[in-house]
Amino acid sequence: MSKHLYLVVAGAAWGTAGAAASLLFLASDLGPLALSFWRCAGALVLLLAALAVRRPRGRELSARRPSTGSLVATGLLFTLFQAAYFGAVRETGLAVGTVVTLGAGPVLIALGARYWMGERLGAGGLAAVGGALAGLAALTLGGGGAEVRPAGVGWALLSAAGYAAMTLRTRALGRRGAGGDPLVTTAWSLAVGTVCLLPLALLEGLVPHTAQPGRVLWLLVYVATVPTALAYVLYFSGAAAVRAATVSVIMLIEPVAAAVIGVLVLGERLTGPVVLGTLLLLTAVIALIVDEGRRPAEVGGGADGDVGADVGGPGVEPGVGEPGVGSVPAQSAVR
Repeated sequence: MSKHLYLVVAGAAWGTAGAAASLLFLASDLGPLALSFWRCAGALVLLLAALAVRRPRGRELSARRPSTGSLVATGLLFTLFQAAYFGAVRETGLAVGTVVTLGAGPVLIALGARYWMGERLGAGGLAAVGGALAGLAALTLGGGGAEVRPAGVGWALLSAAGYAAMTLRTRALGRRGAGGDPLVTTAWSLAVGTVCLLPLALLEGLVPHTAQPGRVLWLLVYVATVPTALAYVLYFSGAAAVRAATVSVIMLIEPVAAAVIGVLVLGERLTGPVVLGTLLLLTAVIALIVDEGRRPAEVGGGADGDVGADVGGPGVEPGVGEPGVGSVPAQSAVR
């Protein structure tokens, strides 16, 4: 499977997390931090079990493994961008928190990739990123009524910075051939997240009270499995091999998936801004994938021989996603 497709699947899986979270919040008194803890802890158990029974291939055994400090650093960035996002939502609402986090992410990643890794944005890349941001704005703010608070914007920018740093770090390690095993990287990130979120979850209320324990348990298992264990393994695998700014735009498939789920599963109304934003985002994602597929592979570069910078010079090419149109925001409160 193409590493670009890995990222598309990961983004779509992230988009289902919000819908599952909305159902969990309706069925119990579980808070967002406690949900994040159980999400990380449950996914960690699954990945540790997978690592215990998996027989490493020769290619995996010969791969350069990141140091423990490097893995912990990735985990801290993973925890930062998720926790800061919740702070943004609490302070300024889901719509504004989402559009600032998701909108700033591709910009920060593009700038970082340009100055630290020589992945230059050309005219086509700029147009694609601009179209993606316009689509995001239409999708998240089209419903109106959003209130901007400086503290919330600050949290959202911190979340975007954490996501950008994690993506750039993963890409830089992949270009050096030191990306390591995506399962191991994900397991470490989840372990760090579990430890960091535990005290916050205890303060919020770790054990949910519910009249539907079976439903709550099933939803928790789903959130831990698909949009976490599976999605982050695919994300770390793809992010190590694909241009950093391209990763950030492809991952905007998440609010598209959340919007589609909201209409098809949760019975939400299909509005003009939702349609416009979805079409703009999908167009930008497809354009970047097609453009990247036409470029030569990076010499000695990306993992698995995926497309990297152009031979002989920097390439020409360019997160956290939670949409906020109507009741769509509730679907994407957790990634």
